Amino acid sequence: MNRVVITGLGCITPIGSTVSAFRESLFAGKTGISPITGVEDAPDGNPGVRFTQSATVPDFDATQHLDSGIIAATNRNTQFAIVVARQAAQQASLTQHHAPGDIAIVMGCACGGRSSEEHEVKGLYTRDARAHPLTIIRTMSSAGASQISIDLKITGPTFDISTACASATHAIGLAFHMVRSGMVTAALTGGHEAPLSFGFYRAWDSMRVVSPTRCRPFSADRDGMTLGEGAAMFVIETLESAQARNATIFAELIGFGMSADANHITQPQASGAATAMRKALADANAAPDDVGYINAHGTGTQANDATESSAIHQVFGEHTPHIPISSTKALHGHAIGASGALEGLATVLALHEGRLPHNAGVTTPDPALNVDVILNEPRPTGPTVALSNSLAFGGLNAVIALKTWI
Repeated sequence: MNRVVITGLGCITPIGSTVSAFRESLFAGKTGISPITGVEDAPDGNPGVRFTQSATVPDFDATQHLDSGIIAATNRNTQFAIVVARQAAQQASLTQHHAPGDIAIVMGCACGGRSSEEHEVKGLYTRDARAHPLTIIRTMSSAGASQISIDLKITGPTFDISTACASATHAIGLAFHMVRSGMVTAALTGGHEAPLSFGFYRAWDSMRVVSPTRCRPFSADRDGMTLGEGAAMFVIETLESAQARNATIFAELIGFGMSADANHITQPQASGAATAMRKALADANAAPDDVGYINAHGTGTQANDATESSAIHQVFGEHTPHIPISSTKALHGHAIGASGALEGLATVLALHEGRLPHNAGVTTPDPALNVDVILNEPRPTGPTVALSNSLAFGGLNAVIALKTWI
């Protein structure tokens, strides 16, 4: 079994459209959550929902990165994917050191080209308009994986995973197993999502789980999540290939665990999340007391944060109050299928730089949860093992384990 390391990073997020900008905002606790404005197809650009804020990417201009033909054939969601894949692949010199057929592309995307689909459906139902001939390729969830393959001329296994909010973490974990087993020598993996459309806002408003103020994970006064968008990607490869060319190694991927609650479509169950964490640790051949950081799913809803904290107690027992925990969703929002990739990036940077991001937005930590929430500023750390949790609707849980590279 190969050891697997991370040698390339890329991102477009509400807190930075390069890894360096994301890093700066992450450790400064600078939020990308802002008032909702200019929503396409919404009356006067206002979606008319009970919440007022979301986390959008403020500075993305597709014309600065892509030619007109690709822009015409893609949704913002896929455009994020192409640009971020280029960032990660360039940093790792991916295609220069691996044969095109030996590289996998495994993406997480749950919503596809939601805004393109809504726009065409609006025309259909209000004017009986003919759909644009590129509607299908703009809206399919796998468009990002396919367009990356075409853009970078990668011919290896290429596919998309759609498991709601666990999509990107499932993608990273499966890509990790593919590289570790020797099926491929490298993979480009992560997640991308741009779902913030009129209908998307309205659908989430009806669920009553979005904060009317803003996301405050693990806070005693938490009142819901904040919707977001973005993309983050990684180049992962065998340790042997990375060392052969003296590549920069950001962290080592050491384990992956997944489970299903088999309980309820929207209500999480602690035992399911606990099972995924245990499986990630077993896959990593790591003990619970090896873990020095957990990047929590931490949506800021009453149900998620309580359930996730309970799951952590089930896995780590008396060690739980001594494990630093934070959720970065208070900074970049909940990017649905891409959330695990953004949080995976935060975890990788934490290990690489030896400082753990703090949990922004907390007024008073909820004492009933009895977890060590990192407050006010980043916390220094030595070499450690970290978990990044993704717990999705449908009871679908995915957890990756990473280790500091020395």
